[in-house]
Parts: sequence; C-alpha cells; structure tokens
Amino acid sequence: MSKRFFNNFTGNPKDDILSGLTVALALVPEAVAFAFVAGIDPIVGLYGAFMMGIVTSLFGGRPGMISGATGAMAVVMVHLISKGNEVGAALTTPIDNLGLQWLLLTLLIVGCLQIIAGLFRLGKFVRLIPHPVMMGFVNGLAIVIFLSQLNLFKENINGEQQWLQGMDMSIMLGLVGLTMLIMWGLPKLTTKIPSALAAIVVVAGVTIFAQLDVSTVGSFIKDGGGQGLQAGLPTFQSQLIAMTDTVGTHWSLLLSTAFILAAVGLIESLMTLNLVDELTETRGSGNRECVAQGAANILNGFFGGMGGCAMIGQSIINVNSGGRGRLSGVAAALGLLAFILFAAPLIEQVPIAALVGVMFMVVIGTFAWSSFRILHKIPLSDAFVLVAVSAITVWYDLALAVIAGVIISALVFAWENATMIRARKRVKDNGTKVYEIWGPLFFGSVQNFNSKFDPNNDPDNIEIDFIESKVSDHSGIEAMRGIANKYLDLGKSIKFTHLSPECKTLLLKANPKFSTVIETSVDDPRYYVVTDKLDQEV
Repeated sequence: MSKRFFNNFTGNPKDDILSGLTVALALVPEAVAFAFVAGIDPIVGLYGAFMMGIVTSLFGGRPGMISGATGAMAVVMVHLISKGNEVGAALTTPIDNLGLQWLLLTLLIVGCLQIIAGLFRLGKFVRLIPHPVMMGFVNGLAIVIFLSQLNLFKENINGEQQWLQGMDMSIMLGLVGLTMLIMWGLPKLTTKIPSALAAIVVVAGVTIFAQLDVSTVGSFIKDGGGQGLQAGLPTFQSQLIAMTDTVGTHWSLLLSTAFILAAVGLIESLMTLNLVDELTETRGSGNRECVAQGAANILNGFFGGMGGCAMIGQSIINVNSGGRGRLSGVAAALGLLAFILFAAPLIEQVPIAALVGVMFMVVIGTFAWSSFRILHKIPLSDAFVLVAVSAITVWYDLALAVIAGVIISALVFAWENATMIRARKRVKDNGTKVYEIWGPLFFGSVQNFNSKFDPNNDPDNIEIDFIESKVSDHSGIEAMRGIANKYLDLGKSIKFTHLSPECKTLLLKANPKFSTVIETSVDDPRYYVVTDKLDQEV
C-alpha cells in the first residue's frame, strides 16, 4: 500500500524536484504581476500561490499540475477590492485595505462553491468541451501569455510605462534569446537537467558576473509599489468586527464575485487538467480537482492569500521538465515558500529576462500550431469556433471564451441535427398509412417533425414507426403527444410502434389514455430519454 502511494507520489524524485524548483522560480514574477493586477501587495499573491500549490499538488486530481495566483481570477478581483477600499476609506473610523479583507471572506465562499461542485460531480462536464474549443483555448491562452510578457519590456519613467530603448532593449532581447537558446539546445545534449532551470541559472550568472544593469525580480516588485519578498503576511483578524459590519450592506457584491471567481477558477483548472491529460496520455479526476481547488481557496481565505486556480503555463513547464508526480507540485510550492522566507535576496537577483524567455518557450509549446494546417480542412463551424474562442480569450476572458465556444458548438450541433429528421411514407394493403421516422426527435427537430404529418387528409388509420428514430428529450415527447391528440380529436386511429420502454413510460405519464396508441413489440429499442435519465440522477 505504501509503495503504491509512493509510486503515485513520484515516479522519478530527481526530475520531480528539479522541475518543481524550476516552476517555483517562474511562479515568483507571475504571482507578483497578478497581485499588481488585482491591486494588492505582491506578498499576498506569493503566499496565495504557495497555499494553492501545496494543497492541490497533494490532494488534487492531476499529479504534475501546478496551481497558483492567476490573471484570470485577478481581473475578477479588481472591482471587489477597489470597492472595498472605497468603503473602508469612507468609514467614520477608516479601515486600511478593506478590499483585501473582503477578498479573504469571498475566498471562503469560493472554496465552498468549488467543493460543492466536486461533491456533486460537476467536474465531468469538462468532457462536453469540443475539441475546437480546446484548441481555441490553448491558442488564445498562448497569445495572452505572450502579450503579458511584453509589459516586462517596459520601464517606469515618471509614473508612465515606456518601452526600453537602445542598449537596455538590446540587452533584454539578448538575455531572452540566450534563455530560449539554452532551453532549445540543452535537451538535445542531455535530458537529466531541466532546461528551464539551467537557463535561469546561466542567465542569472551572466548578469551578476557581468554586472549588467537589468530588471530583476526584486526591482520588478519594488517598481510596482511592493516591498520585496520579505513583507508581512496579511490577516483580517484584527479588523474582523468592523469588516463584518461593512459586509452586511454589500453582501450581494461578495456573493456575485464569489460565483464568478468559482466558475472562472474551475473552468481554467479543468481545462488545464484536460490539456495535461493529453500531454501525459493519462487521465486525471476533475471532481477531485474541484474539491482540492476549493479547499485551497478556503485556506487562502483564512490565512491571507490571494487564492487562485490551475496555471497552464507553469503546468506545461513542469510536465515538459519531467515533473509528472505529486512531488513536483510539492517541490514547487515548498521551493516558492523557501524563496520567500530564506532566499529572498538571491531570488530578487534573478533577471526578469530569464523568466520571460522561459514563458516565451511555454508560449511556443502551448500554441496549437497544427490549427493553421487543419483550419481549411475542418467544417466551417468548427473553424469559426476555434477562432472565436481564441479571440474572446485574448479580448475579454478565458471563462467567457470557453462558455461561448461550448454554446456556439451546441447550437451548431442542434441546428444540424434539427434538419436530419425524415419521414418515409407508405400505405399498407389494409389502407393504414405508415410514417417511418428517421433521425433524432428533440427540441430542435420538433418543428420539422410536426410538418411531416397531414391529419386532415390522412386516412382513418395511422401508424408512426420509430425504429430508426430516437426520442431524445421532453420536447420530443410533447411533440408526439400533440400529434396523437390531433388525430384522436379527428376520430382517427393512431399507433406508435417501436418505442423504447422509457419513452412509453413518459408518454403514459403525459396522458394515461395513450395506452391505446402505443404498440408493444419484441424488437422495441432500449435507450434512456434525456429527461427520464436526469430525473433518475436527481
């Protein structure tokens, strides 16, 4: 038992630890940058990344996947934090950083919602995401990661961000290029050392020994208004009473933000899980990941972290560096904590250029380059979904992009299947007119189904054969009931043949008198009608 647990924990301790340390270095600027986006102190993002990482790596549904503070959730937090700070400043006894205190409370709700989603097994719905949506997701995310790194080619001059000029830009580009070259070339020589970690160490050594004046992790944090990696961990206990008083009149804001954060976090985490599954050719547990994400966000709420979700960029770095076990995530989280507590002066000297180079290689590895090759070969609707999801991810938000992509795909599917229903007509020797239905009967095809019949001009005896059709939902049942009533109201006889047992049950529930119109046969099909199946699950 213990051996099996150890094998699940790590398959290769060396690779897991080294890749975890590489990820820990990449987590520092990401967590800091996302904290600035949310409008809170960088140390909040760093501790949030640690707590998310340690919990999800130990208890999550996908070994090797990395969680931390993310931009997708940071952009949702901005309004809540700014509103809280406004309320805190307007109080008779002003409260500093009230927005942060509100965020911590909101994270408790977020965690509970995500745990509930896992317990109700909602993680399985990630399987409904079509492949074009998945490709659009990774392409859009790769573009977002690339664009986010461009800000690091700027410097703060008189309070404004301006592009680096002259030699400064040349040095930055040179160091980024050196990082990418090492990451590309080292695996061709040896795979025993994670190329990303080696590149960071080499580039950091070059800048230190050459005494190059470049932006580092430390200067990046301080230029953004932070105090460095050794600031104090925030808590909300000292102001709990005053904070609770203000929450009463703004509870709806906290709840709405919590629902959005929970949804964004789960969508990004489950999509990342799906992608890592494909990269490793294994399968994780979406429901377990939901519970772990929720527990990690609750921990953040209690101990003053920013919260977060799965990080696709760092997850890909980890997997490509050989980190496949839970140990890699644990090493990344503990490495990040160690950097904050014990190695802050050293980590603050790591040049931003090295981390930008690592993320550019992540962009190259993340982008689905095959999409250019297949774009003109796939159906036009799928191509539209792929491009639309990529564009919405870049323009607005990851979660909205995925939801929009799924909705568009579902509507296209419904429209195409709505036109597939057919009715072959023939007359038996005894004068009975037979409608042989072919194709799915569901909400989208009901109108076409109804148009196939002519109750006023049909003979007195009608038979509707469903052996080549499937009644998929309650709308289909209602359409059958409506057609039957039209013929019965005209005093004509109608029979439904080759119905599944489930469909018969629902028809009889709609009208017990329909027992006279249902004909039972030994070759009746067997399948579950959607509404009936859902009733059983509920």
